Amino acid sequence: MTGELSGQTAIVTGASSGFGRKIARYYADEGATVVCADIRETPREGGYEDDPDRSTPEIIEREGGEAIYVECDVTDPDTVSALVETCVSEFGGLDVFVNNAGIYPPLGKVHERPVEDLDRAYAVNVKGVWNGSKYAVQQFLEQDSGGTIINVVSLAGLCGWAEQAAYNASKGAAKQLTETLAIEYGPEGVRVNAICPGFAPTALTSDLYDVEEFKQKITDNAPYGDRWVSPEDVANAAVFLASEKAAFITGECLTVDGGYGLTYAHTRDL
Repeated sequence: MTGELSGQTAIVTGASSGFGRKIARYYADEGATVVCADIRETPREGGYEDDPDRSTPEIIEREGGEAIYVECDVTDPDTVSALVETCVSEFGGLDVFVNNAGIYPPLGKVHERPVEDLDRAYAVNVKGVWNGSKYAVQQFLEQDSGGTIINVVSLAGLCGWAEQAAYNASKGAAKQLTETLAIEYGPEGVRVNAICPGFAPTALTSDLYDVEEFKQKITDNAPYGDRWVSPEDVANAAVFLASEKAAFITGECLTVDGGYGLTYAHTRDL
């Protein structure tokens, strides 16, 4: 297949559902070979996937692309190391690593929520990015050909939002990791960027998206458009950041939110 990512090999974590599923499919559409990593092969329940009974690699292969599934828990460094090793053994190298896997703890003020919320958020949203980036960089350095890391952070990593302190803190840390990695490994030809989406309809946020009043507040406060962020919006950004069109972009946090963050920063009104 030809396209923006023709000839590249990419790993996408959290690829069975939501943003990761769409990113993996768009990468394949653009000619990349994709390693779909997740703790489960089929989509999470409660999401808005088309064809939810099929795995992401099944859909990619049905559409003429090349992909495999590798079970991976991003909180476990050994399984992330094995993920990269599998990618290299199967396809000869690694060009793009997308740290997409994440969790969204229940809403609530700090004094109302257990500290385990913070532990879980950091284990996946921070340690997962650390692990993925570490083993991707090791492979990039061994190849001596550079590479690209894309972290799916969140608008919540850029500004504080009420009732989701654990999530905010973890995503803020992921944002800082992005910038630090860009500084450390830029001289080695490694680009590291982040995508910061606003609210999007995925399994992680279905409890909010299905509440009409909340859904409408988000829609009404976005300066551009009359909808939430879509997985397609995020996937398009991920294709761009992995492509040669972004060859001189690193350390950036690309917001994909229809301008919602600009409004929220002034009103703090969800």
